[in-house]
Amino acid sequence: METKIRVGAVSYLNTKPLIYGLENGIIKDDVELITDYPANIASLLVQNKVDVALVPIATIPILKEHFIVTDYCIATNGEVASVCLFSNVPLEEIKTILLDYQSKSSVGLLKILLNNYWKINPIITNANAGYEQSINGTTAGLVIGDRAFEQRHKNKYVYDLGLAWLAYTGLPFVFAAWVANKKLPIHFIQLLNMAIGVGLQNLQSIIAANPYPHYDLQRYYTQNISYVLDADKRKAIELYLQKLTEL
Repeated sequence: METKIRVGAVSYLNTKPLIYGLENGIIKDDVELITDYPANIASLLVQNKVDVALVPIATIPILKEHFIVTDYCIATNGEVASVCLFSNVPLEEIKTILLDYQSKSSVGLLKILLNNYWKINPIITNANAGYEQSINGTTAGLVIGDRAFEQRHKNKYVYDLGLAWLAYTGLPFVFAAWVANKKLPIHFIQLLNMAIGVGLQNLQSIIAANPYPHYDLQRYYTQNISYVLDADKRKAIELYLQKLTEL
């Protein structure tokens, strides 16, 4: 391609299988890869500073137009392990919840669960970097991504949002999908899909290259995270976006 297509992706452990092929130059002549945390990648897509990105699905409603591309996503069929509400008291005793600043999808999911499933009404507060240290007493916190694995060892109660969504809806939950903000050439989408799929065929290499003391990555990649965007996951995206409008 004469001009490289700008591709944004999240820099968490759970995305490594999806960007393995891109990072290893499978289609290096066609893409410029940019990585950051979810909210920042979402902003780049909204501002048209990237053309396609692995973004929180809460980004979809704020795009002028959107196209879900590729057969892959970041989802869970139950326990996700890395998106949790952490507390030192039971749910009914929580007075305040600090919201993770790194992903709007997880914040939206938490609000849906608070209103419709757990049916509690604590004060919710946007938090800044380092807020995890304030999770104590009746103050709980939503922590996502790699930091959630470390947080699991620090608090008495861990409420997994993937499990809660499954109990509430009977559906998997999709945290992020590959979304384009414009129509892209079909040939490129096919190349991107191929490059993304390479990582799922090389999980053992990815695990070996990323030694991680806080959680078993074999379990994470094969049991907690579900990477294939199937019909149930598409249905879950539609339901989640509908529930967002009701908040």
